[in-house]
Amino acid sequence: MTGILYVVATPIGNLDDISARAIHVLGHVARIAAEDTRHSARLLQHLGINTPLVAVHDHNEAGRVQSLINQLLAGDDIALISDAGTPLISDPGYRLVAAAHEASVRVVPIVGACAAIAALSAAGLPSDRFSFEGFLSAKTTARQVQLQALVNETRTLIFYEAPHRILECVQDMCAIFGEQRRVVLARELTKTFETIKQMTLAELCVFVESDTNQQRGEIVLVVEGAAVDSGLAAQQEVDALLLKLLKYLPVKASAQLAAELTGHKKNALYDRALVLQQAS
Repeated sequence: MTGILYVVATPIGNLDDISARAIHVLGHVARIAAEDTRHSARLLQHLGINTPLVAVHDHNEAGRVQSLINQLLAGDDIALISDAGTPLISDPGYRLVAAAHEASVRVVPIVGACAAIAALSAAGLPSDRFSFEGFLSAKTTARQVQLQALVNETRTLIFYEAPHRILECVQDMCAIFGEQRRVVLARELTKTFETIKQMTLAELCVFVESDTNQQRGEIVLVVEGAAVDSGLAAQQEVDALLLKLLKYLPVKASAQLAAELTGHKKNALYDRALVLQQAS
């Protein structure tokens, strides 16, 4: 029997957020692969767990994977944890999890805290569709290019940002996304000085610049998606309907039925159906 690789979420601040299942797994596996063994040792000490730790971080993960896979294949269970939150979400672990699947080792998630999802749940912005973008580039030009590529994205956007770059990042967002785009600053989630504030990007620039406390700690930015052009969206819906009808009906019949369903003029739908048919 091969071992199991457990991907274990740990608290992002409040230690009471760890689950009973996570505590059980961390106490019973043969080894814990941790992003920073010194950081994780404090958590384990708090929990009264003495499981051996091995460091697996960005700089050594590639070299550690095979030895950990060998242990799993030999029957040892291993837990993968990051410094805080859910592993692999802007944290190391991808190579190990991918290698485990390749070796037919069972991978089991032990769910728990995730800063991105916690911020989204409390943001008050649309949460049915969202895009997690992680950390933007530390270099100004590259960061601006990344933001420009997202300027028309209609999904809610979630970013992580370092405290020493937060002001520059928000200023770039304000310039590229527009001053009136809504944003939520979620800082130090679950910790003593937790901050969750919704405002416009222009207001956030002022807030962060005028209060240096907002330039400290772990930061998540949840940004409202771009407004959907209602006319374009309506046209896309009509086109999608016509394309479906054209799979089964002639152009004239497709236009007639689409007119009955949408209330649009039959002649205009007929002309549009001809264009769509020729393009397909």
